[in-house]
Amino acid sequence: MNDRTTIQSLLVVSDHPRNAETPLPALDAAVTPSALVYVRCNFDIPVVDAAAWTLSLEGCCARPEVLTLDRLGAMSHREVHATVECAGNGRKLMNPVPSGTPWGLGAVSTVVFGGTPLRYVLELCGLDPAAVEIVCEGADRGTVDDGRAVRFVRSLPREQALHPDTLVAWTLNGEPLEPAHGYPLRLVVPGWYGVASVKWLTRLIAVTAPFTGHFQTERYVYLDHPEYEQRAPVTFMHVRSLITSPYEGAAIRVGEPGTIRGIAWSGFGAVRRVDVSTDEGAAWRPARLRPAASPWAAANWECDWSPQHAGEQVLMARAEDTAGGSSPWTPRGTGWATATTRCTG
Repeated sequence: MNDRTTIQSLLVVSDHPRNAETPLPALDAAVTPSALVYVRCNFDIPVVDAAAWTLSLEGCCARPEVLTLDRLGAMSHREVHATVECAGNGRKLMNPVPSGTPWGLGAVSTVVFGGTPLRYVLELCGLDPAAVEIVCEGADRGTVDDGRAVRFVRSLPREQALHPDTLVAWTLNGEPLEPAHGYPLRLVVPGWYGVASVKWLTRLIAVTAPFTGHFQTERYVYLDHPEYEQRAPVTFMHVRSLITSPYEGAAIRVGEPGTIRGIAWSGFGAVRRVDVSTDEGAAWRPARLRPAASPWAAANWECDWSPQHAGEQVLMARAEDTAGGSSPWTPRGTGWATATTRCTG
């Protein structure tokens, strides 16, 4: 079976702002090659002067601070191996296609981030017990649909901000961040949709009431969904599976033994099962699931398959996590569990 592709570059979705997908076969690797990590920008990439870059700690705290990159680099360092996905991944496949960046299925990557836990940074400023959220501000800015000029700002609940795996990061796969991935400094929130991992991080503000900015209550929110409060911000990634091989549109040989491969992940718990269908969902059988490289990383899976007829072949995969696997679509296309690939025999 021809189940490999020679795609070696990002699949550009838009140039301004820069958005590009990881080619799905690259996701088979435990770590996505740095050059193929998907790029998500809401505005143009900001111009950076790393020598003058600082991170301000403000708000409801005893000791406001301004930290240089050198000071941050001298703090306790750790790495986190995590899968990060855009909340709109797969939006282009919806019918009708909702507004927003028209992602295929490649707005996801698995990488190793390095930096210092956010909790250590917050300890420096003496975080007040009354602080309920940490507002995280990036240097990127632009104009939204109604003409307002805004910065990219999101907030984290106190508990998540103090999680030991939430990082202020400056490396990706062992190298300094590239400009498109937040150089010189970004937030990393494992298990959450990528919107929470604010890039080009400049300010952290401890607040005593929930933040209500544009990207918290107007964009990256759930709309008209029974499981969520109206306009609740997206947080943990829903369970999801992808078929990485054979790739979409591949030519395969009837009767030739082969393998369907893919990955599955969830921010709510470990993936415990992946099922595959080769008859458009009429019947399902379990795939072989490999252990994930970390609690936050996608797990690889595979299933033997020998196509028995010529023409279009429709392959489907679905995943379940230890939390039960709720995976809704929303009007902005957030969270989808079942992957479909079409190939020709």
